[in-house]
Amino acid sequence: MLAVERAVLRGHEWAYASAPIAEQIAVRLAGVITLDLVKAGQRLLEKDISEVLHVSRAPVREAMRILERDRLVEFQARRGAIVTAPDEDELRDIFRVRSVLYITMLEQVARECPVELEALFDTHMPRLVKAAEESADAYAVESFLLNFATVSLCNNRLLVDVLHSISLRTLRYVRLGFVAAPQAIRASLKDWRALQKAASKRDSELLLSLAASRLDEAKDVAIRALAANATDVRRARSPKAAQSKVAAASVE
Repeated sequence: MLAVERAVLRGHEWAYASAPIAEQIAVRLAGVITLDLVKAGQRLLEKDISEVLHVSRAPVREAMRILERDRLVEFQARRGAIVTAPDEDELRDIFRVRSVLYITMLEQVARECPVELEALFDTHMPRLVKAAEESADAYAVESFLLNFATVSLCNNRLLVDVLHSISLRTLRYVRLGFVAAPQAIRASLKDWRALQKAASKRDSELLLSLAASRLDEAKDVAIRALAANATDVRRARSPKAAQSKVAAASVE
């Protein structure tokens, strides 16, 4: 969790301790939302957050606005800030944009920084393998950190900024997929190993092809998870609806 926060703040070119307070709060809250430690539909109360973090309510309010911009919370009349629910349309939009930008980024990194890219894989793959043995959350976070570090190698700062700006929202959906289908972790790890091999061989064409396939698979796993969750919600509501109808009929 802390590693995710530090990575995001470094992506903004701030040292962790010197980042604006509102940004630190926003990243911390985004992290707990992304990892489902705070559930969709839950209220985020300025007063409670400011007391826990020992800050005034002003930076908390600003942090909420940052989260609203990133569509992790929404403001509702008389309820305040509410954690948004994962949404298939948003998922598809994020992955459509991410896929195009990520492949563009990776092509540039493979061409301009092949040594650094290979070294990055050498550093992160053991961590990814270890995380795969621990939990879906651990693997999702470690995969996020590898992606984030890869993006950071790119010299196109606009490209980097956009990819970093949607990174936590992407993590939210990727994690959702791995939690719903833990078997997808094994396939994902296999894809990462193939990417590492392609990078070490300086085979850019294969690298980009594998990356595109990996992104599509991550999207599909997340979509299936959302669909399964929607089905579970409908099933949970059905008995209640049936009971209401029975009760209404008995009254009549």
